[in-house]
Amino acid sequence: MENSGNLLHNLILFGRVLRGLGLDVNPGRMIDLVQALEYVAIGRKADFYYTASSLLVHRREDIPLFDQAFEMFWHKPVEGWEITLPGFNRPRRSQKPQVKPPPLQAPDSTPPPDSDASAKDQPPVIEVTLTYSDRELLRRKNFAELTSDELESIKRMMAQLVWRLGERRTRRRRPGHGQLLDLRRTIRRNLKYGGDIIEWATREPKFKPRPIVIIADISGSMERYTRLFLHFIYSLTSGLDQPVESFVFSTRLTRITHEIRNRNVDQALRDVANAVNDWSGGTRIGEAIKTFNFDWGRRVLGRGAVVLLISDGWDRGEPALLSGEMARLRRTCHRLIWLNPLLGSPDYEPLTRGMVAALPHVDDFLPVHNLASLEELAAHLSKLE
Repeated sequence: MENSGNLLHNLILFGRVLRGLGLDVNPGRMIDLVQALEYVAIGRKADFYYTASSLLVHRREDIPLFDQAFEMFWHKPVEGWEITLPGFNRPRRSQKPQVKPPPLQAPDSTPPPDSDASAKDQPPVIEVTLTYSDRELLRRKNFAELTSDELESIKRMMAQLVWRLGERRTRRRRPGHGQLLDLRRTIRRNLKYGGDIIEWATREPKFKPRPIVIIADISGSMERYTRLFLHFIYSLTSGLDQPVESFVFSTRLTRITHEIRNRNVDQALRDVANAVNDWSGGTRIGEAIKTFNFDWGRRVLGRGAVVLLISDGWDRGEPALLSGEMARLRRTCHRLIWLNPLLGSPDYEPLTRGMVAALPHVDDFLPVHNLASLEELAAHLSKLE
């Protein structure tokens, strides 16, 4: 779990806040929450909220108080502000925590003599070190603007994404609660009744996950994003049960399916680096797609595959070749999705020759410029049929 030390520290503080407000929160329930968060995408505020509330709130009348404490605690306050709990360590009360700025005091001033005595009568002040707001900012920060530390955090957060691809309906059927009568099973099931038809057996359609194919641009114009997108390919490959075929291209196409399946992400990326000889070269999207169509299309595009093409659209090849090969690719796959990291910019317009030639044959044109866009992509893939 990303920043697990800071998160655990803040969860402990949050538990103290809730206990101070009178909620029945014990260490056992906090441990249950920590364990539950291992299975929840905590980058999504709604998932984090519902997980915490389901484990920490056990009375209906405590829900409004929990909501107020949650919003107060997991939002980053103005620098120097503090959260005070008037009801800390007292029976529950309906008053919500108060936020007030620190008192103004000259740097060389000294506290009054009875400050220690008066401090004992003051409610304790809990200094809150927040991680949720920082996480939200990081989720929406462009990949090209990340620092080295932020890049490592994004990689860990990317590994927690949940990937689920829509399933395709096959011609096969299986025993179930469908509308098609299974005559053989019906006869066998009713032999115990002397041949009288008492129970009916039916069959329902059988569904299988769609295969997914990733074709990623690693040319010079994509150099800022290349290594992070390789982590994305690794995360997607390890997070899906169905087969994932992976290719990269610059001036030529290279299959990296075997290399990216290594269980160790660092070793997988080293294997990919050794297998690819045209890092950060020129861009020949049309020729790469042509090579894929003729050498790999029949092998990997069966059973209604979904193709993810990752590129910024800068192409040095002939637009007519790209347009023709994109049309061929679209006819042989179930859905063609173009992922463009430049699309996240509000001023971007797909006016390059490559994008103008390719877009008419694309089903979905989506951005992949930050972690939030990857989460939206995961939601989009889960809805495909």
